[in-house]
Amino acid sequence: MSTQWEVLLPAHIDPSGPASIDDFARCTGMDEYADVADALGDIGRYDAVIVRTTELDADVVERARRLQVISKHGAGLDNVDVDAASRRGIVVCNTPGANARSVAEHAMALLFGVRRNLRTADRHVRSGAWNRSTFAGHELTGDVLGLFGFGAIAREVADLARGMGQRVCTYDPYVADEDVPAGVERVADRLALFERADAVSVHAPLTSETRGVVSDEELHALGPDGLLVNTARGEVVDEAALVEALSGGRLGGAGLDTFAEEPPGEGHPLYARDDVLLTPHVGGVTAEALERMSRQAAANVRTVYEGGLPESTVNREALEEAGR
Repeated sequence: MSTQWEVLLPAHIDPSGPASIDDFARCTGMDEYADVADALGDIGRYDAVIVRTTELDADVVERARRLQVISKHGAGLDNVDVDAASRRGIVVCNTPGANARSVAEHAMALLFGVRRNLRTADRHVRSGAWNRSTFAGHELTGDVLGLFGFGAIAREVADLARGMGQRVCTYDPYVADEDVPAGVERVADRLALFERADAVSVHAPLTSETRGVVSDEELHALGPDGLLVNTARGEVVDEAALVEALSGGRLGGAGLDTFAEEPPGEGHPLYARDDVLLTPHVGGVTAEALERMSRQAAANVRTVYEGGLPESTVNREALEEAGR
């Protein structure tokens, strides 16, 4: 195939991916436009889009008259209207697993940080104080870590947690029993996971089913010494319920890399809390993960260019029904 494709890139992407498709693709970054709205206003000229966090809603998809593929730089597709793309015959795919180890390590870092109260301890020393007895913590070894969702990232978390002597359990109704490895306990329902665990790490995708699903009952089940970690999507957790549980002493602490609104609004009630560790959605932002995601997202574009469907195509059934 000799036709050159026009490919729209996110403003920030490791150059290795775009370089790998330069034999057929002319790549343009969103940062070459005045702003995101200006870039999306020009969507009609592109054959492919590699997208990170920019929202591609039904209106954008409808105006993308040449678009053949939306390749997500990452795993979560809540910013892409997959149904609208399917109606247009546009392939939607992602890069599952490319950032799994990075996000898993970040989840464990948040768990360590909250359990050992590192945020407050750091500020304590910087202030010139040295009261060691204030910071007596707890070991993670021997604790039960619950994983809400058991995809690629959760599997990496399980590997890390078991390596340091934690017991691991999970709840994910969409994973077959044979896909849960030995040494990971499967629990019967969501609430049972929160009752069983000393800490729960959230790894469920954001869907209509999971939006706000971690709420009062689940947080109460974790208990006053329990910890919540979220490196998935912020909206899976009911933030108002989380603030209330922390304020009422019904939850021990939380480590959050994602939020319902990003960035959170000024004066967010979590900002003032010493029992919460916050990071700006950087779980997957490591040099290694960014390179893998860039290369895999670009490889997906090449596959579609060559007439195939990437293994990670999420709307395969709809496309096949439409005869693609």
